[in-house]
Amino acid sequence: MKNRFVFSILFLALAGNLVVGTHVYRVKAATEENPEEKIRTFIHVLETVRSHYVDGDKVAYQKLVYSSLKGMIAALDPHSEFMEPPKYTAMKSDTRGAFGGIGVIITLRTNDAGKSVLTVSEPMDETPAAAAGIIANDQIIRIEGRSTIGFTIQDAVNKLRGKAGTKVTITVFRREPSGKTKTWDVTLTRSVISVSPVRDWLGADEFPLDENGIGYVRLRQFGEKTANHLEKALKKMEKSGMKALVLDLRDNPGGLLDQAVEVAGKFLPRGTLIVSTEARNFEDREEYKSSGLHKHPNYKIAVLVNGGSASASEIVAGCLQDLNRAVIIGERTFGKGSVQSILPLEDGSALRLTTAKYYTPSHKVIHERGISPDIRVSMSPETERLVALQRMQADQDFLTDEEKEAVRNAKDPQMERARDMLKGLLLLNEEGKPAKKTAKNTH
Repeated sequence: MKNRFVFSILFLALAGNLVVGTHVYRVKAATEENPEEKIRTFIHVLETVRSHYVDGDKVAYQKLVYSSLKGMIAALDPHSEFMEPPKYTAMKSDTRGAFGGIGVIITLRTNDAGKSVLTVSEPMDETPAAAAGIIANDQIIRIEGRSTIGFTIQDAVNKLRGKAGTKVTITVFRREPSGKTKTWDVTLTRSVISVSPVRDWLGADEFPLDENGIGYVRLRQFGEKTANHLEKALKKMEKSGMKALVLDLRDNPGGLLDQAVEVAGKFLPRGTLIVSTEARNFEDREEYKSSGLHKHPNYKIAVLVNGGSASASEIVAGCLQDLNRAVIIGERTFGKGSVQSILPLEDGSALRLTTAKYYTPSHKVIHERGISPDIRVSMSPETERLVALQRMQADQDFLTDEEKEAVRNAKDPQMERARDMLKGLLLLNEEGKPAKKTAKNTH
């Protein structure tokens, strides 16, 4: 009776998913395996584990079923996952711009051994990480004693985030400008982190222009409020007389598709194709076009990208590049061009499932290829670190006098190339001829 009950519950749940899958993908019945037979095998294994596994406290039905679902979804690709209710709740908080964490923006960088390691792109002001002296380019090599080699960014997010007031211990590796290295453990108390997705060069929200009328805005992520925050920043700079814009998407891991569409659409005529998605069958193709709302002047744009620019960042960069609306400067992007749909389940859990792939307006594939910049400008890890420190608003008393001098003199070669390029374009009129200077009134 117990077996029959468990079987019925699982069969109904899985059969429901199969019905949805059949509707979405139109898989022919003739090519389908017999799901009932496979589910019987699953039930048999489940009950065998329940009856014979040595530690009885580890074989609760929910724990076993959730673990099975996690393994099943994780086997598909690195971006799909089964989320238990607490994790799904945390994910929703993330896209809304507030969550419990330590206050770092992280990316993946290649270390001396050629392996990808979790690297701090930027510590956020007034957060546990900033208070502990964690700085840009510090590597997080262990979380709660577990090596982070092989971690994805999502793996790190899952470990670092949690309820405010709880603690997490990380192991940090730092290479000093002198070449010396040090490794230490630090225990941080998580707090509520509010992410401001749009920032100026110094991490503030002032958005000043340079002497040539060139504005700068950095997008940290594509959360629910990114497009609205960007709109305010653009209006502020335009009111000050902005003539050209640097849009910085470096180390932006992406986020919500609709926000990427809104951001790109601010610089395009109404009805312009921004991105398309294609599912298993081509007829399931969807196109996303600009709305024409909040259209901004046709000023020149340079977009900065690097290997940490992924997903929604690549949609914006790829679209503006395809349509010759911006010049892309920096390094090849990450190449995460797949669509994850969030499918809530009745018990409060959810599936994050890859259901389609992104294509640029010219139908270039983003996934596993990335966006190649129009102008390639590389940056060494040490230069990235110094530039990031230059932008930090927190105290830098932990630096030596020599390091402080290096930070003051640091130059961002990608940013400088963007500004030089935009200055050159400002000297040309729409026909590509030198712009005529307007005679000033002398009386």
